[in-house]
Amino acid sequence: MKMITNMLSGVFTAVSLVISTLLILAAYSSYLSPDQFPILTNFGLGFPVVLLIQIGLTILFKIFKLNAFKFSLIALLIVSPQIYKYSPVSFFNSNPPKQAFKLLSYNVMGFAGLEKNKNGKNSILEYLQNSKADIICLQEYSESTNNKYITRKDILAALKKYPYFKIHAIGEKGSNNKLAIFSKFPILSSEPITYKSSYNGSVAYILTIHDDKYFLINNHLESNKMTKTDKVAYKKILNLENSKDKLLADSKGLAHKIIEASQLRKKQVEIVDHYIENSNYANIIVCGDFNDSPLSYTNRLLEKRLTNAFIQAGFGLGISYNQNKFYFRIDNILISKNLKAYHCEVDQSIKTSDHYPIWCSIAKK
Repeated sequence: MKMITNMLSGVFTAVSLVISTLLILAAYSSYLSPDQFPILTNFGLGFPVVLLIQIGLTILFKIFKLNAFKFSLIALLIVSPQIYKYSPVSFFNSNPPKQAFKLLSYNVMGFAGLEKNKNGKNSILEYLQNSKADIICLQEYSESTNNKYITRKDILAALKKYPYFKIHAIGEKGSNNKLAIFSKFPILSSEPITYKSSYNGSVAYILTIHDDKYFLINNHLESNKMTKTDKVAYKKILNLENSKDKLLADSKGLAHKIIEASQLRKKQVEIVDHYIENSNYANIIVCGDFNDSPLSYTNRLLEKRLTNAFIQAGFGLGISYNQNKFYFRIDNILISKNLKAYHCEVDQSIKTSDHYPIWCSIAKK
């Protein structure tokens, strides 16, 4: 009996070491380059799953008083900073001062096909109109010339409280993808940031806010380019619906797309980071659809210079993408160290787009 107990203890210890290693790799995978470690750098996508397994095993090992408990506990302590980064808990967030301004970032998915409801309205446009934001940064902005759909005239009429706006086409010619900004504060200049992408892009703006100049970058970084077929395959992988060979083939295909997109994002975010480094502005805001998880190379690189507003003033997972079981916080607002975020929120009250809007109040420290 003692021999069996020792054998089981050894097996559980080995399992604990394997899961603990995977957990630490997933937690700190953002420190690996997507070019040099294309698979390992994307382990962060699996962080919540491995974390739940680790927590379950830790509880189990504690109940049965197994030696593996200490290895599991040590691993949880090692990754605790990343747990907070993934799901922050900001209880003591003070009210924003009078000089604070509200910034909202939202991938509007082409205003959900530019469709109007029976009253001639569009729910996303109505949301923006009632958001009380001072600055609105939009990704996947679109407009129609057909009055049956949302036109620029409709958009400007709904957002008439924002006298300053800029709309830029991004990606290769004919991509029909645009970034837009609508502001109650003057926009002094705007400039697309050049990098390789067929559909995505970034635009830098200089604004005057309360007599100070602010450098703001609106981003729509490289997506994983999942087609409808890929999305169906992804759901079947999660539900283990196909044969082993089919699941393996689909998994390899999706992994290839994820790796390719992460390598493109690496180049894009390095160009954006270089742009920030050479901006010569003290007040910096970077926002938009990053198409990457909280524990990614993209976020880690930008967070070397900037503070993630959701980590500073948000609560919970803040999942901002709401379709295809790809539940991550991929939309972000980052601010320079001399600024402070107040009550950052991913607003899940509107589900018209495949993204939820993210907003926060910002003021100088």
